[in-house]
Amino acid sequence: MGASTQKASTRKERADGIVAGRRTKAQIADNFSDLHPPLAPHEAAVAADRCYFCHDAPCVTACPTDIDIPLFIRQIQTGSPMGAAQTIFDQNILGGMCARVCPTETLCEEACVRETAESRPVEIGRLQRYATDTAMRANKHPYDRAAPTGKTVAIVGAGPAGLACAHRLAMLGHDVVIHEARPKPGGLNEYGIAAYKTPMNFAAAEVDWLLSIGGITIETGSALGEAISLDGLRTNYDAVFLGMGLGGVNALRAEGADMAEDAVSFIADLRQSADLTVLPIGRDVVVIGGGMTAIDAAVQSKLLGAENVTVAYRRGQEDMGASRFEQDLAASKGVKLMFNVQPDAVKGDGKVEAITLTYTETRDGKLEPTGETATLPADQVFKAIGQTLVAVPDGLTLEGGKIAVTGPGRTALADVWAGGDCAAGGEDLTVTAVAEGRDAAMDIHAKLTGAA
Repeated sequence: MGASTQKASTRKERADGIVAGRRTKAQIADNFSDLHPPLAPHEAAVAADRCYFCHDAPCVTACPTDIDIPLFIRQIQTGSPMGAAQTIFDQNILGGMCARVCPTETLCEEACVRETAESRPVEIGRLQRYATDTAMRANKHPYDRAAPTGKTVAIVGAGPAGLACAHRLAMLGHDVVIHEARPKPGGLNEYGIAAYKTPMNFAAAEVDWLLSIGGITIETGSALGEAISLDGLRTNYDAVFLGMGLGGVNALRAEGADMAEDAVSFIADLRQSADLTVLPIGRDVVVIGGGMTAIDAAVQSKLLGAENVTVAYRRGQEDMGASRFEQDLAASKGVKLMFNVQPDAVKGDGKVEAITLTYTETRDGKLEPTGETATLPADQVFKAIGQTLVAVPDGLTLEGGKIAVTGPGRTALADVWAGGDCAAGGEDLTVTAVAEGRDAAMDIHAKLTGAA
């Protein structure tokens, strides 16, 4: 068998010509290796030495979970990474994942005094990973449960908000049952983040480590509105926390939109694939959107072997949801970024062949088409234009399409709290979801113990 014939036989081709096998196993392993390799002990010591240990540290103010960053870096500097991890976990029990996926370049590191003075911040994210990885490798959970309270709490969604809420409640002595719609816990940490940010199955390992505190049961395949109802949960539990994220996908308003694929589903398929060489990808890929999901979908398309990948965003670069670091990362991988363009039509006869984009400009604060268009060849189009709440249980109110909350996640129902992407008010970030889950847990505890 000739080399070209053998290569072709290893590809699994879809009806529309999108194929797998564009990269070898060795190339895939290299392409999807750790984006930020972990620090060695001597590297961590050098990085920690750069911290000024500010008394009124702006990095702490910039952290949604309020980690005492100068303290944990000082603990690393003095040879106590386990103590540093404890400082981190006290505020952020998912500190290991957040160290990998947080946009530190726009949060703590952007606020770092070293960044202001030298345009080179302390590597807070990598130092956090060094500490938390050290603690997790020790294979001993850093917290013990309090005496049982006899109270039970239902949590909907095993994503960052739900897991953070569950851990804090379990630590305080409550029994927790998490109802998760998908086959595996983790939420977006498991299904929605680029594989090169969380290699070696870290999301699942972190969940197992978190659950080792005890007192938490996870029921998978248990979706709100299907296997369970909010009324039923309120009847059977002392309190309910909703952290199910956003399950719907915004519609693409363009001719031929039904031929565009959902970027979130693409990333989920990629994250759950045991062999990325069998995952089909187009030769010419266009991603519609400007957030982290768009960048993750575009970069991973390129890493899978797509020849031409374009991110098309309807506004200017300064308005893009993805950070400049993520934009630069995409560009470094060969992704083309187009700004002020919006989809007009996805063209093709049953399969994608091209996409027409209309140029836009902002007039009097409103986005308007200019009348100028561009057509790009494409055999695969992904939409990454945001997600929506699938259904809102009776008794809850909405704000901006999400569950309205006050204070630490209180909803319109006295025994129901909400946090994470499904709740109004916060940024759609893992670290924000953790903070909201943690704070809701403390409020639930106060309510259940009569302290509130």
